[in-house]
Amino acid sequence: MKKNMITGSKLWSIAMITSLLAACSSPATTSTTANAATSTTGTTKTVSVSEQTSVKYADLVSLDADDTNISWSEADSTAIKLNGTTATVTGSGAKAANGSVTITEAGTYVLSGELTDGQIVVNVADKGTVHLVLNGATIHDNDSAAIYIQKAGKAVITLEKGTKNTVSDGKTYVYADATTDEPDAAIFSKADLTFNGAGQLTITGNYNEGITSKDDLKIISGNIRVKAADDGIKGKDMIAIQAGTITVEAAGDGIKSTNDTDTTKGFVAIAGGTFDIQSGNDGIQAETALVTDGGTYNIVTAGGSANAPAKVEEGPFGGGGGGWGGGTPPTDMGTPPDGEPPADMPEMPNNSGTNAGANTNGATSSSANTTATTNTDTNADADTATTATESTSAKALKAGTDLTVNGGTYTIDSMDDSLHSNNNVTVNDGTFSIESGDDGIHADQELTINGGTITIAKSYEGLEGAIITLNDGDVDVTASDDGVNAAGGETETTANTAANTERATTATDTPTTSNISVTETTGTTSTTDQTSQGTDANQQGRGPGGMGAASNNEFHINGGTLTVNAGGDGLDSNGSINMTGGTVIVNGPTDSGNGALDYDGTFEISGGYLVAAGSSGMAQGTSDASTQNTIVMTFPATQKAGTLVHVQDSEGNNILTFAPAKDYQTVVVSSPDLVKDGSYVIYSGGTSTGKAVDGLYTDGTYSGGTQVVAFQSTSNVTWVNESGVTTANSGMGGPGGGRGQGGFGGGRNRTQSGTTSESTGTTDSAK
Repeated sequence: MKKNMITGSKLWSIAMITSLLAACSSPATTSTTANAATSTTGTTKTVSVSEQTSVKYADLVSLDADDTNISWSEADSTAIKLNGTTATVTGSGAKAANGSVTITEAGTYVLSGELTDGQIVVNVADKGTVHLVLNGATIHDNDSAAIYIQKAGKAVITLEKGTKNTVSDGKTYVYADATTDEPDAAIFSKADLTFNGAGQLTITGNYNEGITSKDDLKIISGNIRVKAADDGIKGKDMIAIQAGTITVEAAGDGIKSTNDTDTTKGFVAIAGGTFDIQSGNDGIQAETALVTDGGTYNIVTAGGSANAPAKVEEGPFGGGGGGWGGGTPPTDMGTPPDGEPPADMPEMPNNSGTNAGANTNGATSSSANTTATTNTDTNADADTATTATESTSAKALKAGTDLTVNGGTYTIDSMDDSLHSNNNVTVNDGTFSIESGDDGIHADQELTINGGTITIAKSYEGLEGAIITLNDGDVDVTASDDGVNAAGGETETTANTAANTERATTATDTPTTSNISVTETTGTTSTTDQTSQGTDANQQGRGPGGMGAASNNEFHINGGTLTVNAGGDGLDSNGSINMTGGTVIVNGPTDSGNGALDYDGTFEISGGYLVAAGSSGMAQGTSDASTQNTIVMTFPATQKAGTLVHVQDSEGNNILTFAPAKDYQTVVVSSPDLVKDGSYVIYSGGTSTGKAVDGLYTDGTYSGGTQVVAFQSTSNVTWVNESGVTTANSGMGGPGGGRGQGGFGGGRNRTQSGTTSESTGTTDSAK
């Protein structure tokens, strides 16, 4: 029978993402509907939950004795000596013929030497375990997989300590007929596959993938280096990595699981290890859940954030033209919050990094006696559907369901989102250094941060999710658009709707479970009555005709520290913001089309410390329903970056000494030290002997400033200008729009909450 030849040379391409992203939120109409624990829009329910979720590697992965077995002896094993195009077998269970070795019995096989064009085939009918020990072996097959596990209960590949091993395939595969597309990787297994040992393995997948398992794929240890024409390491049902040093250079995804038909499978779980991943598409991608307990990660996707396409802010009818005049964000992000010398925000990249080309797997054979076959690459897995969007995705960590990070050190430079989930993201701990061409961390549904140190040095939007909760941790965000954006979530599934509803109504010590893990949830569920959400003073004058309504999106701040430097809105919620603790510092926009604070529902603050500086055109304060007091100061003219703003009470006690990182005209401060009916003085300029952290001075002595105004607060939210207490800001901004909202969703004509009394303060500009 003639064999069909399929060539595997690829025109590798990175498809650039061109989405219209909007900076502004949707306006709210007057509403008196109570929103205690659950909000409903159509079939979508979102829940305000302050939670700590613990899903770990051990909850998903179990190991047996074969997985960890690295021992062998000459007496109890079969030796396979490779020599050019031939091999010598000493022992039982394997035969060498035509340059290849076929293993037909369970047992241990020790491979050494070099096979220049041949294949190691495992075909064990009784489904036993085959233990392959690579003891200084080099295996290459010109037209198929170098190691092919056709049938076995399990295959375990041990990398003998102190040895270097190499496995590779050719750019052209020969299949039996046009309907056959397997194997398609240098190491290909139809059975469970485990790697262990302390040796080194270098894999080159010239045709398609480096390593593929159609079942479970586990890496217990070893130094594994993979270079692949498409995906580096692929496991269908799971990828579990306990330890090891893993280096991947792949034109497609770096590490991925693919089972999209069984919700209990298709996950990636990592206990630890060292990872260096350079991928054309996603760095680590799980079809369902992605869990990392620890490890050290260096991930670059699609050449990094410099290759991201420029973003365009939507106009009033979904087209470009709003925001930054056609979508070009401001590049001057001002001085760092600690008052150091200026350091501009990196410019949003252009499309110069686009690599054109079709991502197809091979040209057709021109032989007159061979049936020409074109293999368009669908990951060569008939059981896995590849979506069109996959080829355009270049995220660093990506989960189809939940992404949970329990620890580890992450250095990420991604063209697309750095952390992304189609459902929920939970960060319990870890150290992150992120540069993103899109979102730093994105969750379609809930984003919860319970700890860790997160530095997002570059992003389009820093944190984004339908519901965002900061319970603890140290988060520093630099974004060319919104620093934090609570938006989206309208496409939540029925299953998630039911789960969220149950969680909102269940006692907080009740554990929750998912299809693939054991998830324990503790904490508190928000039950803030938002009956007055639509009638608060800040809901007045939101735009002609009230074209939109406040969504169910929520941003909860319960602890930790959050520092934001944003070219768009600093804190943006298409719904509401609630703050009970923590410290938040916002260096907001310098243009009047955005605000340091931007919300469509309410912003209720009952604890913590908030300071937000930015432009005055769209400025908002906190809501009248807050139990902690707020001052909103608008200066008569724009103040230069680094110019101190100082607030003290009548006894000289410091309320605020702050050096904004960028030019500003409005400053919002809320502190437990502010009291209703208190007397305060605001100064501009001067110096402080204290030490600034992110521009905020918490000690030292302030002196040398110019008094701008002295006044007495008259309500929970007191608006002040140079003349004294005044009315809340009312601005008519551009229509804008939340991401994907379209229409007049983001009309920004807002009258803020606060006192409506006439000016009552005094000005002493001579001091």
